[in-house]
Amino acid sequence: MSSNDLIELFDTEFGKLENLVNEVNLEDQLSANQIVSIYYQITSVTSLTEVIKQQLDDSDSTSFEKISNAQNFISENFNSTIHPKIMKNIDDSISEITKNLQSLNSDEKSKETIENEAKLYEKLREFMSTKEFVMQYNAGLSND
Repeated sequence: MSSNDLIELFDTEFGKLENLVNEVNLEDQLSANQIVSIYYQITSVTSLTEVIKQQLDDSDSTSFEKISNAQNFISENFNSTIHPKIMKNIDDSISEITKNLQSLNSDEKSKETIENEAKLYEKLREFMSTKEFVMQYNAGLSND
């Protein structure tokens, strides 16, 4: 893949990342899918920046500037502000689901109650898996 192809791919992927981050309303509970999509895109852009930096020569200041802007966006906007809020969002979701499960009457249950409980357990499992995924990203931040 040529440097121009990589820069074009980078521009596309970084545009997707900006859109995802700008569309996130952290006042609302985020779905696990939204969270995973954001972190996947962050990882994709970060990986691309590393590959591009290795292939560019020093004379390509425009591409270096694009990479620098993306790294600043991730560091200043995402890692410093959005990432901690997403972590809190996940913890709040897990707490709320757990509280809802604990409040269910454990005596005789109707079929509907059992189905609702199963859905809550599935949602809890989904958020706990998502939390593990986000914690791996967080661990990577600690190592930088």
